[in-house]
Amino acid sequence: MRIWGHDAERRFFGDQHWREPLRWNQSAERQQERQKVFCSSMADVFEERKDLDPLRERLWSLIANTPWLDWLLVTKRPECVPKMVPWNNDWPAHVWLGTTAENQECAMHRLPYLLDTPAKVRFVSCEPLVGAVDLGPWIGPNGLDWVIAGGESGARARPMQPKWVEKIYQQCKKAGVSFFFKQWGTFGQDGMHRSKKDNGNLFQGNLVHEYPDAHRTTSISSDAI
Repeated sequence: MRIWGHDAERRFFGDQHWREPLRWNQSAERQQERQKVFCSSMADVFEERKDLDPLRERLWSLIANTPWLDWLLVTKRPECVPKMVPWNNDWPAHVWLGTTAENQECAMHRLPYLLDTPAKVRFVSCEPLVGAVDLGPWIGPNGLDWVIAGGESGARARPMQPKWVEKIYQQCKKAGVSFFFKQWGTFGQDGMHRSKKDNGNLFQGNLVHEYPDAHRTTSISSDAI
């Protein structure tokens, strides 16, 4: 079955998968320690497909019933968010909204939409970072709360230049914005092609890793590219 592409059929998880966040929420409440959920790691919650509407409604209900989980919703389509979420201007504090910006063109198109939403935490994932990105216009007061950066993985990966990461990091540091460097990916800091294990996730510099990457995941559909 073909699952990639706009017109491809989507695959969905079963009820057991949907119940897992309820257990995580109970555990977090018992321990009095919040947990993060990176939602739909292989999907886009805000994909414009009517067949996903029932799944979105189920997700909004699940989010409402898990107040001890911080839900990280990441999308390539921030312009679609206002017409799909049920919260209008009163977003729950435990819903974080992010968008991807792999190059400057994507940043310029998507970040204004992201920052026009009233989400309590708004972040950008510059991963895979395949070009230089200047976050200056969106990283000041009332702008981004968190920035993620990382390289591309896979057989067709493109190398990430250290200067691209350094610029983003310095902008975050100057503005007091949390920064998380996720990985080098297929190419290392020296530009050499090697395994992700050999590359490691280290970046030369005193990086601030507040808001570490979520270790819990849930998904409502397969990715749409």
